[in-house]
Amino acid sequence: MSPTAGELAGARGAGGGVGLERVFIGAGCNRVVNNVSWGACGLVAFGAQNAVALFSPLRGEIVSTLSGHKATVNCTLWLPTKKDVHQVRCRERHYLLSGSADGIIMAWKIDSGKGEWTHALQLPVMHKKGVTCLAGRMVSDTVSIFASTSSDGTVVIWKMEDEPATVGSCKVSCLHSISVGPKPMVSLSLAVLPAQGGHLILAMGGLDHKVHIYCGDQSGKFIKACELKGHSDWIRSLDFSLPVMMGSEEHRLFLVSSSQDRTIRIWKMNSDAVSSAHTTSRKEDIGIASYIEGPLFVSGNTHYQVSLESLLVGHEDWVYSVEWQPPTLVNGDKAHQPMSILSASMDKMMMIWKPEKNTGLWINSVTVGELSHSALGFYGGHWGPDGKSILAHGYGGSFHMWRDVGLDSENWQPQIVPSGHFAPVSDLTWSRSGEYLLSVSHDQTTRIFAPWRSQVSPGDVTCWREIARPQIHGHDIHCVAFIQGTGNHRFVSGADEKVSRVFEAPLSFLKTLQHATLLKPDNSEDFDDVQVLGANMSALGLSQKPIYTHGARETPSRIVNDGPDSIETIPDAVPTVFTEPPVEDQLAWNTLWPETHKLYGHGNELFSICCDHEGKLIASSCKAQSAPVAEIWLWEVGTWKAVGRLQSHNLTVTQMEFSRDNAFLLSVSRDRHLSVFSIRKTDDGAEHHLVAKLEAHKRIIWACSWNPFSYQFATGSRDKTVKIWCIQDSPSVKLLATLPQFHDSVTALAWMGRDRARNAGLLAIGMDNGMIELWNISGGRASMDNSGSGSSPLSFACMLRFDPLLCHVSTVATTLAAVLPEDFNRN
Repeated sequence: MSPTAGELAGARGAGGGVGLERVFIGAGCNRVVNNVSWGACGLVAFGAQNAVALFSPLRGEIVSTLSGHKATVNCTLWLPTKKDVHQVRCRERHYLLSGSADGIIMAWKIDSGKGEWTHALQLPVMHKKGVTCLAGRMVSDTVSIFASTSSDGTVVIWKMEDEPATVGSCKVSCLHSISVGPKPMVSLSLAVLPAQGGHLILAMGGLDHKVHIYCGDQSGKFIKACELKGHSDWIRSLDFSLPVMMGSEEHRLFLVSSSQDRTIRIWKMNSDAVSSAHTTSRKEDIGIASYIEGPLFVSGNTHYQVSLESLLVGHEDWVYSVEWQPPTLVNGDKAHQPMSILSASMDKMMMIWKPEKNTGLWINSVTVGELSHSALGFYGGHWGPDGKSILAHGYGGSFHMWRDVGLDSENWQPQIVPSGHFAPVSDLTWSRSGEYLLSVSHDQTTRIFAPWRSQVSPGDVTCWREIARPQIHGHDIHCVAFIQGTGNHRFVSGADEKVSRVFEAPLSFLKTLQHATLLKPDNSEDFDDVQVLGANMSALGLSQKPIYTHGARETPSRIVNDGPDSIETIPDAVPTVFTEPPVEDQLAWNTLWPETHKLYGHGNELFSICCDHEGKLIASSCKAQSAPVAEIWLWEVGTWKAVGRLQSHNLTVTQMEFSRDNAFLLSVSRDRHLSVFSIRKTDDGAEHHLVAKLEAHKRIIWACSWNPFSYQFATGSRDKTVKIWCIQDSPSVKLLATLPQFHDSVTALAWMGRDRARNAGLLAIGMDNGMIELWNISGGRASMDNSGSGSSPLSFACMLRFDPLLCHVSTVATTLAAVLPEDFNRN
């Protein structure tokens, strides 16, 4: 799969063709501070590696991914913003801006009425390094002003003009570029000054511990007005409120700032200090008021007085994000700014701050957070447009959402959000029963995704959810395969280590799966035999120890220590049978599977693994630079003994697969060769013989796949070709056909059978650029009986090229054919 994103597409027959429907996207959020933006349209945008992903908080699902960036997406911004309450009304066209690590900014357009996305344009390149923050506001119904900052030490002011009368969506121009010196800005906020007829104020903060205030107008010419000092570390977030009318006083503008010094500061800007006499008397005053009052600045014909309204101390780690609660419209046309601030910190907490009614002192009124010991804090927090929901994104690429469901008082409850890997997905496989999908990633986790059916209305649309995280490891995981086990819920995985690990489903998962699929308990699945309820993580994060259903053993404290909050204290997991989809805290700790066996033998890190279709024989390979290390090891399920060491390749074996009748094992390698071994099981294990070895491609061979109806197989290579081969009676391997050259390296293959009589099937082909194609392959040898009869000319044709909006944005690492009833032996 492409980095971070996994997509599941369902193909259905439509006469002679194939229809395509995407049913699930799994993706994690990039670990960047300004990566997430919750728009007034109700959608959340975030960067998922090089893609911009969109998810609906109402549905708890990712609805689309937008491709175009060539580097990691760092920041996103919706226009109109949640503060542009007047421009949002009855608006169907919204824009999304995204900035990436290579300095590129892109604009996207959505027609909310039709739900259609289009790539509007790529902005002129003004930044030499990565874009780190975007901030903007609409100054009229058709004009927006926004700013971008970069690690190259520049801040650029832009103007976007919506052109609803034309088919082309918008026009963007660069107005001004501000050089801020060797210490770049990492946070921005833009606001319209009250009663100033279009004058703007821009706040920027960064590595020099100061808040810099700039004033300008819609022409884009901004002049530095003043500096606000007080923070003692990097300033990570800034946000202007809407003008606030307090009593009979003039409108006041508030700015909130947060820093790595763990504090939050609220700055107040009054426009009532206009006389020079007042300014002179203030300079002569040496009382405490002169220290509380901050600098003066002028914009247009108005003086503004800046003062520190409040210092908020409550977080115990860096405060990465602060945001004012979105304004609402009252009396039809008047914008009301609630005095409420949301903060998110690396201390795993989000807090809502409000002034106390009687004293006016700002206090923490609500605290929510992530309790998992494995969590490492929040990178940002965001309000929903209605102010009733809050969203955080964390270090592990995860989302956390709470909604106020209280009637008379606040009651914030966790909500279902999408999830996925936040690093490249390296392998995935269907369960042997086809009920769920198991994926592994370089984010060092193994995850299970399954369709969750509602108990209230089983006939409604099914939503795919992450229902378990069987393995949380200390190494990047490269490969996985299901093997024979109780209910066929057992798998083996290989990571950046020399050992393969076997995991078996605990009782808590088996019962959760029943709730997910709404299946009644099957008498053939005797859960009484399952004695393991769940698993606990070890101190080093490598092995997972079982938790038994009956208290045959006591659970002592893992490490005895004097301090109650010792860094070495690891709490016990609480395996749970879930009747609704689990949230991140539960997934990260309470859904582990116990590790039952380890397979030792390889000399280097594991790279590829597969299992025969009975689930009784495992083949594994490791990274290799020489022939002795490039051996393929065979392991017998049950005895867990090495029953064979297959030698043929000189470099890393990149993929292996057993033929559907388990008679042959096909392997491909970085040495550009393919090898076919005959495999025969015996009482002592397995006998193997090298049938054929030949140089199949001019570059590295990344993928291979067998025809499920015959001894035909396909190989795909970096040389941008796919070749179809067959095993002859000799036995030997013969090249049947070479498909037309593709536009990029072929990195993944999966062959699915459709018509056994015609030996017809679909070959899914994934490429290095993220594109996927389906090819119809038919003919050739029609059976596995080695009789030589039933042969017909091989024919092939491209049946479907996936729309780029349905595809990945980077290398497709693996593809899987649909699960057919005869595909698996359900022992």
